[in-house]
Order: sequence, then C-alpha cells, then structure tokens
Amino acid sequence: MTRLAETIAAIDAANAADPDLSEGAPAVLLYGQRMSEELARLFPDASDILKIAARGQHIERWTSPRSSYPEGREGYLTWRRDLGAFHARRVGEIMARAGYDGESIAEVGRMLRKEGIKRDAEVQALEDVICFVFLRWYFSPFAEGRSPEELERIVAKTARKMSAGARTRALAEFSLPEPFAAAFRV
Repeated sequence: MTRLAETIAAIDAANAADPDLSEGAPAVLLYGQRMSEELARLFPDASDILKIAARGQHIERWTSPRSSYPEGREGYLTWRRDLGAFHARRVGEIMARAGYDGESIAEVGRMLRKEGIKRDAEVQALEDVICFVFLRWYFSPFAEGRSPEELERIVAKTARKMSAGARTRALAEFSLPEPFAAAFRV
C-alpha cells in the first residue's frame, strides 16, 4: 500500500466512527469521499498533498460541535479556527504514521487552516473543491427554512471564496437562479 493510500484509509477509518448516519453512511466519511471525487473531477492532476487535505478536510468533525461554542459571529469564527487547527493536527498525525515528512505535513496543515486563500494555488484549489461540494451536495438541505436574503448573503460569500475559473465553471455546471447566479459572474 502506498503512503497516500494508507493515509486516505486511515482518514476514512477515523471518519467511519461518525454517529451521523442521516444519509445512510457516516456523514463525515461521505463528505470526505465527495471531496475526493470533486477534487479528481476539477483537478485531475492534483498533488498527493492536496488529495490528503481534501479527504481530511472534516476529519472527526462531529467531536467538536458548533453548539459547544458561544452563539454569534465571534463564537462561530473561533469554532472554525479551532476546527482548522484540529483537522490539521489529526491529519498530520496520520501522515506521520504513514511516513510523510514534516514539510508535507506542514503544507497539508496550512491548507486545512485555509492559510493562503487567493495567494496559494493549492489552498485555493481546496477552497474551490469545498465550495463545489457545498453547492452540489449540501446547499439544498442547508437552504431549507432560510430567508432569501440570508441565502443570497451565503451564496455571495461562497462565490467570493472561489477562484474566477471556479466561479465560471459553477455557472456552467449549476442551474443557479438569479440573484444567486449574479454572485458567480466574473
């Protein structure tokens, strides 16, 4: 087994313990698989490091629920920052066991903490994949019960995170109604 295959298998084994089976499989395991599928589709020549970051994006996320942090924007941002650090640490531990060097582990950690969005091509590629997975698999359930204004803000925020190429591709692949489509126009 290659180091990459060993690392992916260990991430999947960790994520298989997710108690959320609402989609018929552990939710975080399914999310990781979707991330890998979308990465392969959008970036077929992705580096192994990017493949690991995509698969480990939400490793063991259920262990740190949003409800364990204060309500409001500050609590949300703290939760997200702590999650990024936790995901980087957990994936780094798995990578070390598989024989990856410190530089590779640090690079994946930087990606998982989103350091370098809009400046680093691989960090941006990971963010583009995250946004595509959200739009393809999670936007519709997320949208239920939310106001059009709230959804418009969220869609605009999602589009701003994406590269120009990813926004153009999203317009071609998704049937986005106005005003959502306007947020993706380059």
